[in-house]
Amino acid sequence: MESKRPGPFRWLRYVYGGRLPPRYREWVLHDATAKTWLLRFTLRILAEALPWLVAAFLVLTFYTLVLVPVPVPVPVPVVLAALVLSLLLTLFLTVTSADELAEVRLTRHGFPPGTGKAVRKRLGRPGTWP
Repeated sequence: MESKRPGPFRWLRYVYGGRLPPRYREWVLHDATAKTWLLRFTLRILAEALPWLVAAFLVLTFYTLVLVPVPVPVPVPVVLAALVLSLLLTLFLTVTSADELAEVRLTRHGFPPGTGKAVRKRLGRPGTWP
């Protein structure tokens, strides 16, 4: 399936829930039905979570050490463990709903509900996950 890919800025907008222009419609379908659709979904979640994780790390380490009048330092290993745990929980909650979230994304781009599952099933791939 040959389809035009969005550039980096459009892709980021797509990651955060934005709608792509109609010329990327086939790419969106490919994104939700390719053999690697679950990996793509997971990478989108990571790209979406990364800025929040970096901000949380900076706030919990830099802000408490430098800007608070009476610093209450949070050990870096504790901060990293908490952030990794939050990332794993985020991935668990979103990946277990990946097929429904992919359907929402496809519907937002003009496809009828159930298109992603039907196309994956027609291509011999699991229609849902897990």
